[in-house]
Amino acid sequence: MSEFQSAKNWLVATLGLPRDALHIYVGLIVFLGFAALFRLPLRDWRPIAATLFVALAGEIWDLIDTHNVGARPRWDRNWHDIWNTMLWPTMLWALARWTRVLRR
Repeated sequence: MSEFQSAKNWLVATLGLPRDALHIYVGLIVFLGFAALFRLPLRDWRPIAATLFVALAGEIWDLIDTHNVGARPRWDRNWHDIWNTMLWPTMLWALARWTRVLRR
């Protein structure tokens, strides 16, 4: 098991949250954290792009780990994880971009 998988297992055990919830939290933390760190509005493309990059990088790492242990990839699970990671950041980004709800 890679250190990445070990870290995920530790988070699940320590926080007592299901993996799906961790994906949701990571997506929100990356999206909001990136916007705050670089002082970007939520409607900017860069925070949502950073979130997508992190989601895809995590799933690529999962696929590599799956391959390294000799298992077959489960594309449905990878898609599910990307969906969970991106849903709420995408909703916040769309609200900020096309409505007045999150405008300053």
